[in-house]
Amino acid sequence: MSVTTLIKGHEKDLGGGFMVRRYLPAAVKQAVGPFIFFDHFGPVDVPAHANHDVRPHPHIGLATVTYLFEGAMDHRDSVGSVQRIEPGAINWMTAGRGIVHSERTPADLVGVPHRTHGLQLWAALPLAYEETEPGFCHTPAEAIPEYDAAGICVRVLVGSAFGLTSPVQTYSRTLYLDVMLQAGAVLALEQLPPEAAIYPISGELAVDGEALALHAMALLDTATVPQVSAHSAARLVVIGGEPLDGHRYMSWNFVSSRKERIVQASADWEAQRFDAVPGETEFIPLPARLPR
Repeated sequence: MSVTTLIKGHEKDLGGGFMVRRYLPAAVKQAVGPFIFFDHFGPVDVPAHANHDVRPHPHIGLATVTYLFEGAMDHRDSVGSVQRIEPGAINWMTAGRGIVHSERTPADLVGVPHRTHGLQLWAALPLAYEETEPGFCHTPAEAIPEYDAAGICVRVLVGSAFGLTSPVQTYSRTLYLDVMLQAGAVLALEQLPPEAAIYPISGELAVDGEALALHAMALLDTATVPQVSAHSAARLVVIGGEPLDGHRYMSWNFVSSRKERIVQASADWEAQRFDAVPGETEFIPLPARLPR
């Protein structure tokens, strides 16, 4: 059996009733490859009066990786990036020594009922790059390579698989696949990185003949070749990569190999020493939380 552990996750309210299902970090596993944070939000019908804007907030020591299945959001950050995020595109923001960003409802969707559905992941940066310069990279949907076979479509969002390589630049070996299977299709996951996991988005899936429930992340034995089969039209993501080079401490939106660095970042945020997002004036106070 290729599945070693199941992570069921938990629900968290990000504010305004906007619920997400969070899988990483988990008690049994801090990270899968570099991915230290995994949130699945939606699909949800957003009423006209809802406000799900994420106000400006800081990060250090990580890269955010945003991927939408439905909806849209406007990204703005303190290095001057302004980008509409839409389904199928990969948006990789490197925090490094520090960045601030906001994620807001685009003007054309404000006051309009719409749907939103997507994933937000964080990749912890290797020790050598924790304090690298911040930056943002948008890779449009049409630039993502796709592998197509009978009943199978794999979008190689990050990394290399099935003879294809994503243009998204990373700091360590990283894998992120968006997989769509027709009913009856079987996909062999060959040449996985040292750590990998499967997360079903929709449909009925099995791994090596064992059913994998929705809203459960399956950690994989990458010494095997997992066989993923679809009993209905289904969608899943595969994540993974090289293991982290040591433990990471997390507090609020900060990730670091050193507790004292998180303490410093917290003090810098309270003193408003982070660079601001141009045109943004809102400020979120630092939560009362210690590194863990």
